[in-house]
Amino acid sequence: MPAFAAPDGTQLAYHVVGEGAPLLCLPGGPMRASGYLGDLGGLSERRRLIKLDLRGTGDSALPADPATYRCDRQVADVEALRVHLGLDRVDLLAHSAAGDLALLYAARHPQRVRTLTLITARARALGVDFTEAHRREAAALRTAEPWFGAAYGAYERVWAGSVADADWDAIAPFFYGRWDAAAQAHAASGVAQTHEEAAEIYASGGAFAASDEARAAVAGMDARVLLLAGEVDSGPLPRIAADIAQLIPRAELVVQPGAGHYPWLDDPGRFTRTVAAFLGQEPAGLAV
Repeated sequence: MPAFAAPDGTQLAYHVVGEGAPLLCLPGGPMRASGYLGDLGGLSERRRLIKLDLRGTGDSALPADPATYRCDRQVADVEALRVHLGLDRVDLLAHSAAGDLALLYAARHPQRVRTLTLITARARALGVDFTEAHRREAAALRTAEPWFGAAYGAYERVWAGSVADADWDAIAPFFYGRWDAAAQAHAASGVAQTHEEAAEIYASGGAFAASDEARAAVAGMDARVLLLAGEVDSGPLPRIAADIAQLIPRAELVVQPGAGHYPWLDDPGRFTRTVAAFLGQEPAGLAV
């Protein structure tokens, strides 16, 4: 398993899938091992996916200091991976909670980012959060689903503070465009792949304290950015993803029809075509 040393000495692992130009992939969760990304719906047929296991997850080592699980403190890990790979500029893809990490990386190292692909991604790093009202708005789109009644009842209990595993398991269908066998297997793997202690620290106090500075830095970068939102996803709702896109000069928003939080599972072909088309564009001045 390829690995490299983070600045604090923690050994971090990454997984390589596919062929072609490298695409650095940051997993969400938060703090879920990168295995759940799979081959991103076949995107590995177009690009070489470099999937980082964040510190303390998957095949990466536990850090000596648990405080380094905080999102802003992992930016140096991403930069260390870039240096390890010998890349001057990177194409960076982030899913879900890793959107915060990717945005903080782009804010701190704008000259190192060629493209940024944000898949159903968070943007707390820019001061944009998702709320219970957003979750309810998206849930209301699913009332015709056969699982809706039981899942919505569990959602109400979760919003009221339930930490029962049964309730959290029951709300899983809301995060997928289709609650089929593939989605159910994917959801079932989540607990085993997630470092719960690290997940609690990831967005802890201070992680996004410099959101104004991050906004200013991102507003000045020249990297092209794709925001891909799911039509029935709550984090972010498509309209919230549009708000995030307004904060980034060269951002484009694509809403994948019928997709939830894992659009590469809901419609692999459409997902792959969208991302590959975006990545395949030549930067301004480099077209041939």
